[in-house]
Amino acid sequence: MGHVVVATGFNREVACVRQLPGVVPVAGGGDPVALRAALEQAAVGAGGVISFGMTGALVDGLTIGDWVVADKLWGAIDLPCDPAWRDALATRLPQACVGGFYADGRMIDTVAEKLALGERHGALAVDMESHVAGAVAAERGLPFAIVRCVSDGARHLLPHAITVSMRPDGGVDARAMLRSLAGNPAQVPDIARTTAGFARAMRELKRGAAQLGPRMALPSEDVER
Repeated sequence: MGHVVVATGFNREVACVRQLPGVVPVAGGGDPVALRAALEQAAVGAGGVISFGMTGALVDGLTIGDWVVADKLWGAIDLPCDPAWRDALATRLPQACVGGFYADGRMIDTVAEKLALGERHGALAVDMESHVAGAVAAERGLPFAIVRCVSDGARHLLPHAITVSMRPDGGVDARAMLRSLAGNPAQVPDIARTTAGFARAMRELKRGAAQLGPRMALPSEDVER
């Protein structure tokens, strides 16, 4: 059976799934060109592609630590998710919300746009990797899925020091963060709250990854087709 390619943003998200049998994780680090190249290479012989990691809510009612399983992706590419895989993910994570995702590679930087995107597309959450993962899956005729954990509420914007800290290798650029803090020390309280939220989401991400198990719950009929 083919392996599952897991598209993520950060190395710490990779660490949540690295030990699962039958998965090949790839960190995007905010670089869609490098992510696509790495996903295309990893997709050789794969049975499916899944976008996994933390996500920002686009609607009220989702809180940090909530899971979202996608039924469709909107944005840079409009793509339905594999229904059997969607259902398998929701079964493994019974508290998850099922609905649309939005991804076009941008960091959405106003609350108004976040809420508008959610309403316009019927999307529950947004991330920066799913559109690349979906494109690779569609081009190769592979099942595609999204399962992510909320780390940021719909009415909260990430502080500048966080948004500039993503490195192309999936790590965190501490120097960029410190430069941003030096320029605007008033970010410190928000960074503390944001970091605490990330930590909570990461704990849930690790727990949920273990529940998903080998090949990220990809049904065997999808692997074999």
